[in-house]
Amino acid sequence: MPRMSRSIPRTALALAVTVTAVAATLAAPGPARADDIPKAPGHRLVTSYEGAPAAARPVPGTPPPQHPHLAANGRSGMHADAAGSGTYPWSGPLGKRPEADSEKMAALGGECATVTFDRDGRIVTVCGTFTGFLVKLLDPKTLDTLAEYKLPQRPSTVEAITRLDFSKIFKDTSGGAYSYLDDKDRLVLADSRQHVIRLAHERTADGDWRFVVDKEWDLTAHVPHDCVTWSNLYPSGECDPVTSVMPDWDGRIWWVTRQGRVGTVDPATGAIRSIRLDGEEIQNSFSVAEDGVSIVSDHALYSFRAAPDGTPEIVWRETYDRGTGTKPGSVNQGSGTTPDLFGARDDYVAITDNADDRMNVLVYRRGADVPGGRRLVCEIPVFGSGASTTDNSLISWGDSLIVENNYGYENITSLTLGRSVVGGATRIDVREDGSGCDTVWESDVRAPSTVPKLSTANGLLYFYTKEPSSLGVDAWYLTAVDFRTGETRWKRLAGTGVAYDNNWAPVTLGPDGTAYVGVFNGLVAVRDTR
Repeated sequence: MPRMSRSIPRTALALAVTVTAVAATLAAPGPARADDIPKAPGHRLVTSYEGAPAAARPVPGTPPPQHPHLAANGRSGMHADAAGSGTYPWSGPLGKRPEADSEKMAALGGECATVTFDRDGRIVTVCGTFTGFLVKLLDPKTLDTLAEYKLPQRPSTVEAITRLDFSKIFKDTSGGAYSYLDDKDRLVLADSRQHVIRLAHERTADGDWRFVVDKEWDLTAHVPHDCVTWSNLYPSGECDPVTSVMPDWDGRIWWVTRQGRVGTVDPATGAIRSIRLDGEEIQNSFSVAEDGVSIVSDHALYSFRAAPDGTPEIVWRETYDRGTGTKPGSVNQGSGTTPDLFGARDDYVAITDNADDRMNVLVYRRGADVPGGRRLVCEIPVFGSGASTTDNSLISWGDSLIVENNYGYENITSLTLGRSVVGGATRIDVREDGSGCDTVWESDVRAPSTVPKLSTANGLLYFYTKEPSSLGVDAWYLTAVDFRTGETRWKRLAGTGVAYDNNWAPVTLGPDGTAYVGVFNGLVAVRDTR
């Protein structure tokens, strides 16, 4: 992949691209809908649709267990369910005259990463802007905002603006980026004050919608919180942002921090317990099953359970090859994946490592009583030499895994002027007898940074892709790939330019068959029209 010229400082280019994005947003001629995300020049020079509609071919198998304290599978969070499978029980678009719609959430930024759905199909999401994260309730058809709740601004945003270093924002997974919808349609997240908050949405007397804080827990007694703010630009103490929250099977809310703290909150009593993984960093979310909590740090994969008083206890720990540095396409020097809990015949957990030459997909048996020498099932190298990494979750279904190559993507400045990544996606299956794993297919699909998804109802994988362009057009597509064969079936143009870069946000499949993608300036929706 062409690399950024050394003659232009990265921070200056980031600032220039950001300013350009704002100018395009503010100066674009009035579109059909004033709140559409504006397309950059060149969208008429690229094809809007390629391929042909696919016939639905459901994938047999047993879905992940329904978590008792989460919204229904497919509705609850970024990775679709507690197991982190990235699968949906309903169909996404089949490519039947698909149309793309969008909603601009802010003049600058506005990316809606975690998209969840309440019982009536309304979208509950968190959108990141430069003035702070916004929790939004959206109409799933029109993408109109029904209600909004403003979260505190993250320290990384203040640092980015005051130090002109926008990498602070693009590599920050804290402040509400990972959130979940619980079994009562309440959104639970950790904000930048190191508070866990639970938000409900409700009708007002005049028929409008609003968010209300249902409950709040202060973690600052357990988490250092001398963070950068506008009134504290140069703090002398430590700041440890909370990156993710998830409930366990008993209803405790688990939380993790960037600097390796792992803790729980008992919602009934408010009791908070925590430990620290010294010298380790946690930038990913984590997954939960009835048998425990799986967390990956930049050094090791862990299985946890809670002691009777709620204190996290390590059941087992497995180190992996973390390489010698952070690759372009990774947030830190370690695994970029949220653990996947899966297995048709055994209980497995899968991650990727950060090996220098070629990243490996690692599959482990996750039982507490598995002898150490038998825990590792397989270690499969993927993608090309010297160009192999991912910072997104795997997809898991049955005994199959899908992994995507993000090598070369760092932020919205990485792929301007028609550039792209080397790309690639691979399916790996665990053997029926558990003796190892095999590569089933390899695809050349170029998905720079998306969290891909699988519809088990139609057998299609959904990626958000970008091809290199000799014309310098930055065209972004929703692309459907056959789960069984790895063949690309169709792709639909979402938009052009930096505003349509998804910048690590996932594809999310809605219960009505719409595919949603968070992009730098808001949210894109692609749906069939016939």
